[in-house]
This record gives sequence, C-alpha cells and structure tokens, in this order.
Amino acid sequence: MTVLLALQAELASATSRLLATAASLSDADLAAPSLLPGWTRGHVLAHLAQNADSHLNLLTWAKTGVKIPQYASYEARTAAIEAAAAHPAAQHLTDLEDGATRLAAAVRDLPQDRWSALVEGMRPPEHPAWYLLVRRLREIELHHVDLAAGYGPADWPEPFVLRELHDCRACWPHAHSTVSEITLKNPSGEIAAGWPGLGSGPAVEGAPADMLAWLTGRSRGEGVTLVPVGQSFTPEGAALPEPPPWLTMPAPADLPTTPPKDYP
Repeated sequence: MTVLLALQAELASATSRLLATAASLSDADLAAPSLLPGWTRGHVLAHLAQNADSHLNLLTWAKTGVKIPQYASYEARTAAIEAAAAHPAAQHLTDLEDGATRLAAAVRDLPQDRWSALVEGMRPPEHPAWYLLVRRLREIELHHVDLAAGYGPADWPEPFVLRELHDCRACWPHAHSTVSEITLKNPSGEIAAGWPGLGSGPAVEGAPADMLAWLTGRSRGEGVTLVPVGQSFTPEGAALPEPPPWLTMPAPADLPTTPPKDYP
C-alpha cells in the first residue's frame, strides 16, 4: 500500500468540489474578477481545464519515457488561457469535466512501475511521477479559492493543508525570507509545529490553514499574528510583512523516487 490511493481519492474529491462550484456560475459570474490580479473567473477555469491536460502530458512522458513538455512554452500557456477565458459557462464546465476525465483515466492506467519515472514541469527540479498528483491537487485547491465563489481556505481538507505546509518549508527561500520563525497552532491554542531558522524578519504564528492562506497569497494574513521575539510585547501598530516568495520550486528536491507509504 502506498500514498497513491489516498492521493487519488483526494484528487477525486477536490475535483468534484471544483466542478460543483463551476456548475453554479453563470456567464456573468465568469466575467467578474477573480482574486488573481488581471484574471476573471473565466481565466481561472480556463487555466484549470488546460492544466489537467498539461499533467496528462507529463503522465504520458512517465508512461512512454519520451519527453513531453508540460506546456509548449509560457507564451503558449498564456495565449491559450486568454483565448478560452471568455467562453460561456457551459463550455468551461464541459472543458473542466473532459479534462478531469482524461486525467483520471491516465492516472488509473499508468503502470505501477512508471510512478517512479522522473518528469519535470516548466521549472526544475525533476520529480517522480507520483508527485504529479500532489501538484494537481495544489492547482485545484488554490485556484478554487481564487474563484471567490464561496470556497475559502477554511474549506481546505486538513491533509492538503499539512502537506502543502510541509512542502512549503521544504522549498523555503531562506535568502528571500521575510520571517524568521513560524509557529503553527491547533484550534485549542497548543503548538502543533515550529519552524525556526527561516531567515530574517519577525516571527509569526497562526492556525495551519490561516498560515497556508497567507504564505500562498490567498489572504492578507487573517489569523496570522506577529510574535514578540526578544521583547515582552509586540509594538503597537506593527504589521505583518509581505509573505516570502511562494513556490520557488514546483517540488522538493529530495522526494523519494518510489511512491512512499505516506506523504509527508
């Protein structure tokens, strides 16, 4: 038993939630701004539909051993999103459903030994094919929030939050950090985890989902607070810094090649 079945189940559930939201949106809804600067909700759905096929490209690479880029180029990716953004709501939903179906079939049919094959997205490092399930889940859960259609960080499943926090720390940009330490707290207020030695800046604390929302730019820092370091109180009026650059790498550099039993 490996993590593959759990990730596939998570992906199926996340996809179902996204499709339910997409089905509730009208043409006017999709023309409205998303939470991403310069993108409408239609841009977000176009990206998510096309991102499914980009992951299909990488699964095909894993299956055949023949290198297929995730996207032809950044420019081609941007142009395709722009071309599809203004499609009617019904077309967006069909595109999402069809892409999800193709991707699910490719996941189902990939031979067990090919999940260890190395692939690479638009940026290094290369990573084993099993991590594509993590990357697709990241796209769905974060961009579902970006739709600003009733699904927020509080709705993220706990396994997703904890996995993304783990990978965020594993890829931490120490040279560009804006905080020195992060403390994650359970709803009861107990410390769940501490991340010392992150770099320069103040220390911050918060619940896992609130912290992930701030680190990924999906909130302004609601639920995240400054922590006094070397003093008895936080200066009045002190504000959170900007979060450090997020996702400087699409995958941690030291992933196990063979699908592990659990991840993280």
